[in-house]
Amino acid sequence: MAYIRDLFDDVARSVAFLSRVPMPSRHFLDHDGRLSRAVRAFPLAGILIAFPAAVSAALLSALGASSLFTAFVVVAVQVLVTGALHEDGLSDTADGFGGGRDRERTLAIMKDSRIGTYGAVALILSFGFRVSAIASFLPLLTSVGAGFVLLATAALSRAAMVWHWSRLPPARSDGVAAAAGVPEAGAVSVALGSGTVLALLLFFAAGVPVVAVLLSFAAFALVVPGFGRIAARKLGGHTGDTIGATQQLAEIAVLGALALAI
Repeated sequence: MAYIRDLFDDVARSVAFLSRVPMPSRHFLDHDGRLSRAVRAFPLAGILIAFPAAVSAALLSALGASSLFTAFVVVAVQVLVTGALHEDGLSDTADGFGGGRDRERTLAIMKDSRIGTYGAVALILSFGFRVSAIASFLPLLTSVGAGFVLLATAALSRAAMVWHWSRLPPARSDGVAAAAGVPEAGAVSVALGSGTVLALLLFFAAGVPVVAVLLSFAAFALVVPGFGRIAARKLGGHTGDTIGATQQLAEIAVLGALALAI
């Protein structure tokens, strides 16, 4: 029973950290704010966070709405639920990496709340890639299958956040990621394993062809470590912004691969 109680606490804390969804206060009693163990629940939390968007996709598809309109609604619902947290990380990271001449200047730009050219372009491309990818495969899946694909992508992209977080040290000592602690090795293994298994089950339940599933995992395996190497070179570690950017890049990679192969 203690394990189940701890797991529920970790899911609630992960949902609260990754979104704007309020969680019952009982899950945070005597909690110090660190997520070292709770990251194991990130993939499951991702599925819960993406559930409203998945339901929207299924309902609109069943009602015969256009795939482009449905795709825009799906992305809009995701942004509303998360409070654009991950988009903010992508934008800040793009501004810092694009305009920073050295590590210190890059971190200073990323900490600035104002959006720059690189950040604006990154957001435009992120929304464009995701909407166009979703719109391209929605007509090729059942309404329920479309929802399952979105849930699978959510699980994988949150597992990507844990991988990035665990592979690099904090780039700054006073950041959000540093305050949340270092992911435990066991929790990282659970997150990566559960994210993979959940995504596979949901992809196959959606009727996604094997080739498309393999291509999506290949894209994931190329983009996530590749971005990690860029972050290591530019910053020497991770920040809350690069963790959020990892989620966005993983989601774009997976959705793009599905759009190409389904």
